[in-house]
Amino acid sequence: MDGCNSSKLDPSKGNQVVENQGSTSNPILLLLRPRLKCDVCREGSTCRAADKKGLQRLETVTRQEVSVWSKRTLIGRLREEHVQVREMGLELEALGDLALHVILSKLGPKDTARAACVSNKLRSSASDDSLWSNFCSQDLDLNRPLDPLGNPTPSFKETYQIWREAFSMYPWPLVMRVKRCWGRLKNWLGINFPEAEATLRKGAAEADIQQLETILKVKLPLPTRILYRFYDGQEFVVRQSARGTSLGLIGGYSFYDHLVNVYLLPLSEVILQTKAIIHHLGFSSRSKYIVVAASTYVRKLFFLNCTTGQLHVGTANLPSDGEMMPCVPDRLISSVHDFKGDQQQDAMLLWLEEHGRRLENGIIKLREEENIRSISLFPEEPPLCSTAITNGVKVRASAVFIPEAADLQNDDAKYAFSYSIRISLQPEGCIIDGIPFGSCQLYLRHWIIRAYDRIVSKVNDEAVIGKVNFVQSIILI
Repeated sequence: MDGCNSSKLDPSKGNQVVENQGSTSNPILLLLRPRLKCDVCREGSTCRAADKKGLQRLETVTRQEVSVWSKRTLIGRLREEHVQVREMGLELEALGDLALHVILSKLGPKDTARAACVSNKLRSSASDDSLWSNFCSQDLDLNRPLDPLGNPTPSFKETYQIWREAFSMYPWPLVMRVKRCWGRLKNWLGINFPEAEATLRKGAAEADIQQLETILKVKLPLPTRILYRFYDGQEFVVRQSARGTSLGLIGGYSFYDHLVNVYLLPLSEVILQTKAIIHHLGFSSRSKYIVVAASTYVRKLFFLNCTTGQLHVGTANLPSDGEMMPCVPDRLISSVHDFKGDQQQDAMLLWLEEHGRRLENGIIKLREEENIRSISLFPEEPPLCSTAITNGVKVRASAVFIPEAADLQNDDAKYAFSYSIRISLQPEGCIIDGIPFGSCQLYLRHWIIRAYDRIVSKVNDEAVIGKVNFVQSIILI
């Protein structure tokens, strides 16, 4: 029943009353849920209306499902349970405000909202904005009352309600996860790279996402839909150079004349690039791939498979035969179109979460060259790089995979990497025979490059080609 009862009949078990499978042993919830479901019962009432409503529904159930049962027995149990609930309510209302605050904070937002339906006192306690401030912090990582577009709201309680309504069509645990993902990225950008943070577009509307799906004839995975609801990719007002921008959220690398800097495409550009590139590559019009990220320098493209949720990156053979490779292990992707589950994750979300983790942990950092800053994907922390200090001189060797140069059809060129060597002096300087020096000069270099513990290349030459070979304290080469 939807009235003040938590039991149901099971004709297959001899017309016994079977406890609702969704019930709970939590006495607070046992108190709140029956009163919440009674849409006619209000504070201080005797709930006769609820009994009458329950009787009417019982008559319907009896006619349809139960041939032999005592209505009087069922209604008696209904009233007995409701009296017990009311007695528990009186005991709960006798508690002090602090005790009620602690109880409600343990219940969480959903059951706190239910508690507000029980009595005037619980309604007052459940409306405490400090309570909702805690919920906004836990679920949405908010320390100020802001709506999904960043506009201020009158209270944290109203903030939480606005967020729930704005994302009511999506699984709430997934919304919270995406919010945390973007929160970490935004926090790092705000502190370290504000000029890149300024390029993030405001979140896309549901209508914008539906328009993309209609034009491209795809269905976006749930995590990607929510990612775009928060921020609709990046937009660059002024180009930093003739070749593009260095403000890509994903970042990149450079070696010789090969420069890569990857940014997230806004939905409007996803549509344009997907239509142009898919047609150029000769993919079927029924293809479920869309372009979601690209480099503004060397052509590097990321494709999202909207059916499987996998993210792919183009290889050297992409222009000729559409060759791509996956970015995330398939086993990590699950339930990308399941609205009812709680384990949804596609490669796009996993990719951004890992990127945010590397930024936060300092594994990848900003790099500045010729007064232009960008995110460098060369790892800066072990075990993803190697470091050694000799006589106060620190040498860091790092490598990054270059998928756009890989040829999966050629065993000798299947995987391509670029390496970076950085040399710096420790604060105490270069120490020779116990004497510290504030600078030193590099004359020779000897690199040994290994793959799977096999030496694949050696470099033995003078100094560093094309770079300054004079090292001073804290100056990197």
